[in-house]
Amino acid sequence: MSDLQAYGVVLAGGSGTRFWPASRKSRPKQLLALGPGSDSLIARTVRRIEPLCPASRVYIATGAHLLDATRRELPWLPEPAFLGEPSARNTAPCIGWATAVIHRRDPDALVAVLPSDQHIGDVEAYLAAVSLALQAARDGTITTIGLTPTRPETGYGYIEAGAARSPGVRAVVRFTEKPDRANAERYLASGRHYWNSGMFFFRAADMLAALAEHAPDVYRGVERIEAAARDGGAREQAAVAEAFAEMPSVSIDYAVMEHLAELAVVPADFGWSDLGSWESAWELGQKDERGNVAEAGHVIVDGDDNLVHLSGAAQGKLVALVGVQGLCVVDTGDVLLVMPKERSQDVRSVVSALESRGQRDRL
Repeated sequence: MSDLQAYGVVLAGGSGTRFWPASRKSRPKQLLALGPGSDSLIARTVRRIEPLCPASRVYIATGAHLLDATRRELPWLPEPAFLGEPSARNTAPCIGWATAVIHRRDPDALVAVLPSDQHIGDVEAYLAAVSLALQAARDGTITTIGLTPTRPETGYGYIEAGAARSPGVRAVVRFTEKPDRANAERYLASGRHYWNSGMFFFRAADMLAALAEHAPDVYRGVERIEAAARDGGAREQAAVAEAFAEMPSVSIDYAVMEHLAELAVVPADFGWSDLGSWESAWELGQKDERGNVAEAGHVIVDGDDNLVHLSGAAQGKLVALVGVQGLCVVDTGDVLLVMPKERSQDVRSVVSALESRGQRDRL
């Protein structure tokens, strides 16, 4: 894999709603240790990609307000690796900025853009898919990874794959936004549709050219930052703030990917989960003989399929459950959340209620 060593851009924004109250605006999902293992999701992401993107070639695109917390999770990365976005503008502006920084350093750079908050069960298969995607990108085609769907999911975007371009690589026919149930079932049955992984691979020069053509408002902002950097860098931070204030909030899918005449996809299956809710954290957790996920020391009597998660000031507290099934119990010291696992998506309703009541200190 050494000849494919690339630069990694790890996207680490997030609003901290789906795993509330453990996740907050100041500590979104990627900074939590969810699923198997004690490391945070972002630390696992950076470690996982090291064979292809070593620490010296990794950049973290995150919110400026998250820089300190993110640095603490990744103390082995050098200071220039952290790019703090002064305002949230979705993925196109931050990918454009990070790509320009890398291109400035290495005009021939190959780039892997990766989410920071996903679970990967089979790392070997994951690295094989990423290697294949990087090979396709090195040949001049912006490439993504499509995940083999396991259910008619309406919460994900889909990629329709066409003819084979090379072994393991297919042409992209189209991107499709989150479908309704009927279309999701049709996509699952077709064998041609894959979940959009949010991973992208490209030569830095190719992405900058695509932004210039398809997202000129984003490209102008990136060029403004680069002009300041070329002038010696003294105004670079001010230029970043000015550019992000003016760039549109737009995803890389909408800004670029959906407009490309040529795009490739690597279909893959490597035990992926987007860890989208507390229920998914239970699904991936280490279970006892009755399906409970809880650290040693808690007491569960005549209970099945429960999740107990303590963090912050609640760590060290004893939790006892008696005669209950399918509950999520999440305690952070200042907030206690109790709900049925199947209502995990409704956590956002609690966040909305707190916002409407002005209780932003709990968000």
